[in-house]
Amino acid sequence: MPRPLVSADELHAQLDAANVRVADVRWYLNRPGAGRNAFDEGHIPGATFVDLDTDLSDEHGFGAPGRHPLPSPAEFARRMGSLGFGSDDFIVAYDDAGGTMAARLWWMLDSLGHRGGCAVLDGGIQAWTAAGHELTAGQRPRPASEMRLAGQWRNVVAREQVANGGAQLVLLDARAPERYRGEIEPIDPAAGHIPGALNLPTSANLGPDGLLLGAASLEALYAPLVAVGKDMVVSCGSGTTACHNALAMRVAGMHDPLLYVGSFSDWSRSGMPVVSGDEP
Repeated sequence: MPRPLVSADELHAQLDAANVRVADVRWYLNRPGAGRNAFDEGHIPGATFVDLDTDLSDEHGFGAPGRHPLPSPAEFARRMGSLGFGSDDFIVAYDDAGGTMAARLWWMLDSLGHRGGCAVLDGGIQAWTAAGHELTAGQRPRPASEMRLAGQWRNVVAREQVANGGAQLVLLDARAPERYRGEIEPIDPAAGHIPGALNLPTSANLGPDGLLLGAASLEALYAPLVAVGKDMVVSCGSGTTACHNALAMRVAGMHDPLLYVGSFSDWSRSGMPVVSGDEP
């Protein structure tokens, strides 16, 4: 399964393979602990819960003072190893939000060159159950393993680079349109968006069936935004759902974008200028 996206039936066929590991990355805004509770109630057999807040983030890491800064590569490798994920495992991440949470784990592993490969389950746990595959409760602890990853994050930018990039960047904001426009803001200290950012919500990547659009449709969605000589930068609220846009661009066969890890939470917490409305 070399692609960054796998179907429920493909995963089911390989679920018992020795090198296939499954990560449950469910997470809900403003609902601490709800992802773990959902996992305990029912998950894909053999899956391990991976917590966005504690396993995939470090409040003092790269992207602070945003809500989900990246841990150091060494610390991330240690955490994944402690959960039983090894260097040769093919890791499939899933959630119940169209892949928007799972894509964060995919992006992190991909950025650090995970040897075994990684993918997102297309359609998440809903696609799994719709295909008639079972869920299970409880979890058998797995022994710790060793994960070796690169020592430096690739394809990342910090606030200063976004602020000074100006005309050299195309900045995409993956948040819902109403948050981009500043009509609502459930968690960050300001409402609106980074000046110059274009809104491309992750919902645009999905079809009505909850599956990622095909490569041709995704290319048609993103290609008009690509500008010669400019870097594509993806952002969101905290550097999580932006990874879904990076996944979509990978599936479309396009060049990988840069990730503004701190995203709007870092930008707004740092007192940077914010604008509202439909216009960039």
